[in-house]
Amino acid sequence: MDKQQLEQAANNARITAIKAIHAAGSGHPGGSLSAMDIITALYFEVMNVDPKHPDDPERDRFVLSKGHAAPALYAVLAERGFFPKEDVMTLRKLGSRFQGHPNMNKVPGIDMSTGSLGQGLSVCNGMALAARLDGRKSRVYTVLGDGEIQEGMVWEAAMTSAHYKLDTITAFLDWNGLQIDGRNEDVMTVTPIDKKFEGFGWNVLKIDGHDVTQIVEAAEAAKACKGRPTLVIAKTVKGKGVSFMEDQAGWHGKAPNDEQYEQAVKELGGAL
Repeated sequence: MDKQQLEQAANNARITAIKAIHAAGSGHPGGSLSAMDIITALYFEVMNVDPKHPDDPERDRFVLSKGHAAPALYAVLAERGFFPKEDVMTLRKLGSRFQGHPNMNKVPGIDMSTGSLGQGLSVCNGMALAARLDGRKSRVYTVLGDGEIQEGMVWEAAMTSAHYKLDTITAFLDWNGLQIDGRNEDVMTVTPIDKKFEGFGWNVLKIDGHDVTQIVEAAEAAKACKGRPTLVIAKTVKGKGVSFMEDQAGWHGKAPNDEQYEQAVKELGGAL
């Protein structure tokens, strides 16, 4: 896909996510919208995946470590053809397979059930080591939240990734600067992120997390880096694409009302 097609796919996924969260009356729009371009670029351009064979053992793996951004992952998987978009509209409904956090046992294309923050990178280590032992060429991708990396387990996992030279791991940090309680720098400072990961032995790249070309190029650069895992620090905007949600911590975990929903879909160019 070219840049325009990738951007359109991401925009379509944003519309789907907003519609699903509104229909549910709950959810996490802010972090879903900030990570959307990253997840879209990975599933449409970077990763080796096939919607017709979601359990192919040779596929690349994706772990949404910030599992509360499940609407983004569901929307991208639907856009990619893993299941119909209308199914995502059952988000968070009783009996739906599309719960508030991803469930690998119920949703095609989900490689890991996530939600408890800080655990995703450890899972990636296990996946990468298993692929190495099995002689598979599968790569492992994850999206971490910048508030999430306040968790100590992330740093234990980062040390492990480097120690075992897990160069098939590419971690994208959704660096939107906000978490549920406010700005990261006010809650618990995580900077300098680049120097910390470099100190742990990682290859570190910095990009605009809403530029799909930069996202794809970073993923390719990570493939070329041998002997070290790669962290891509992707500068993003929480609530990207919806004016009243952008850079607002208050939109971390609430659904838009009817009026806000209509405005959001209109701004994204979608049909109600």
